[in-house]
Amino acid sequence: MTISLRNRRAGAAATATALALASLAALAGTATPASASGRVTTAGPATTATALAPEPAAAPKPASPAASASPAPGDPAVPSALTLPRPTGPYATGRDTLFLTDHERTDPWVPAAGARRLLVSLHYPARPGSGGDPAPYMPEAEARLMLTQRGLDDPEWPGLVAATRTSSRTDARPAPGRFPLVLLSPGFGTPRATLTGLAEELASRGHVVATTDHPYESTGTELPDGRVLTCAACDEVDAQPDEAGRRKVLAAVSAGRAADFSFLLDRLTGPRPAWRHARTIDARRVGMAGHSIGGNAAASTMAADRRVDAGVTMDGTFFDPVAARGLDGRPFLMLGTDPGHAPGAGDTSWDEGWARLDGFKRWLTVRDSGHFTFTDTPAIGEQLGIADPDAPLSAARSTAITRAYVTAFFDRSLRGRPARLLDGPTPAHPEVLFQRP
Repeated sequence: MTISLRNRRAGAAATATALALASLAALAGTATPASASGRVTTAGPATTATALAPEPAAAPKPASPAASASPAPGDPAVPSALTLPRPTGPYATGRDTLFLTDHERTDPWVPAAGARRLLVSLHYPARPGSGGDPAPYMPEAEARLMLTQRGLDDPEWPGLVAATRTSSRTDARPAPGRFPLVLLSPGFGTPRATLTGLAEELASRGHVVATTDHPYESTGTELPDGRVLTCAACDEVDAQPDEAGRRKVLAAVSAGRAADFSFLLDRLTGPRPAWRHARTIDARRVGMAGHSIGGNAAASTMAADRRVDAGVTMDGTFFDPVAARGLDGRPFLMLGTDPGHAPGAGDTSWDEGWARLDGFKRWLTVRDSGHFTFTDTPAIGEQLGIADPDAPLSAARSTAITRAYVTAFFDRSLRGRPARLLDGPTPAHPEVLFQRP
């Protein structure tokens, strides 16, 4: 893979970026990953934060020992601020954050940590003009760990990435009505913030969106008390002696996330909801999407919890296979890279999963895309001057395609609206291929 930095001096920084993007392609969607807010609410008795004992947490391992170089003063390639593309729907968007504790489960990766905890970003349709400041993108500590793991050691970048400007407002008043709920799960080793752009788009189009960090499965998850949990699950994958062992651990990641989301559904739609605006959720209409292992988790959650009505995987290998019985006729969208996720290509789990899906289904691949095309990575990377010739699809096209097909699928599946975009190829999106194996 050849990587270049647009408008940046060649040398150590370019080398670090090349190696970093190589590790990005390997992380989360393959069998051998590398090691690796707004208003925060701690919910009521069923989900209270317990006293946190010191926990073992492996330090993140850089993708390579490559050196990094600081940008020259006044370098025009260094932006003064990063921004996410604005959502296109008719609603303004609000953002809350929940910190939940499942006292019925012990953390699967660090049992000494006690009960399983989740950090959840909730994006929702809001009244125009309400709310406070724009919701923050991610804590700087999380940005630093994420970038360091990928070999991106430029000292200015963690602050820039953390301060990425979003379109959602804290403390915004919800729009009137009840809305479908969409659950989002990020890739393995990747913070939930990297799905913010998609979450804001879905919220602007009339969905409540709950995006979840799964502790010890990300390069860094900052808790409300300021401590940061690193990726014990990544270390568990690295410790396996062979491919079969790694796949087994990653299957456990996906199945464990299904338990996380069933708990989250209980706390958002049950009799004692944890979220102050839970009345805006229509619990009869629930979808789930995820990137990479998060996409596998969408299928795992649907197999385990009948409350989830539709699912999307964005370039995710089915380490935990689609249930042999299918998904009880519920719809599922597979959206991935081309040719990597084309029929008969390298990821045979898609061929096997497709055969088992027993409801409305679509298998779409995107030319010139990369594993992280379906996240905020293209938009942020392009502003930082990162170019990947192996995935030349622009940030604008990456954003437009992901938004268009994911929202069309949920409009059809959760709202019963026509979605002609899913009927076949369209000149508006020539990169998207409809696969009919």
